[in-house]
Amino acid sequence: MRATRLVCAVGLLLTGLCWSAQAQPATQVVTFQVLPINVISFTGVPVVLTITTAVAGLNPTTRTVSTARWNVTTNQTGAKITASIPTNVPAGVTLSVNLAAPTGATSLGYKALSTVSTDLVTGITKRNQTNRTVNYRLAATAAAGVVPSQTRVITYTITGGS
Repeated sequence: MRATRLVCAVGLLLTGLCWSAQAQPATQVVTFQVLPINVISFTGVPVVLTITTAVAGLNPTTRTVSTARWNVTTNQTGAKITASIPTNVPAGVTLSVNLAAPTGATSLGYKALSTVSTDLVTGITKRNQTNRTVNYRLAATAAAGVVPSQTRVITYTITGGS
């Protein structure tokens, strides 16, 4: 209280006014938002699928590899993962992928890849999850013949819901 009286006394001498030394509030408006976030990533060794065997009388033995993992973050409801390749595989050959679904979402199982995007996982809602399994499968019919080594880049896309 003594400091307040001193301020008033000095104020009276200099200006003839008295004020008290109190805290003065100030305000500021802050605007914020969180934009839609849909992120997918892949880890693991590059996939090599080679068919080398068959049972007599049947098509060549399908080869499956599960050495990759995928991670996802979305803050939307009903996001989905799709995949496509830039050029189709040769006739008689099928390259498929199956992504293990995050909690609460649905994996659509093995889906053959082509130049047309296909849904792999649906119903991903406000989720971040890591280390989900990626399964690649190569199947061929005898009619495919001998297929030399080829590479396809798979483009995975996550699209948000709402």
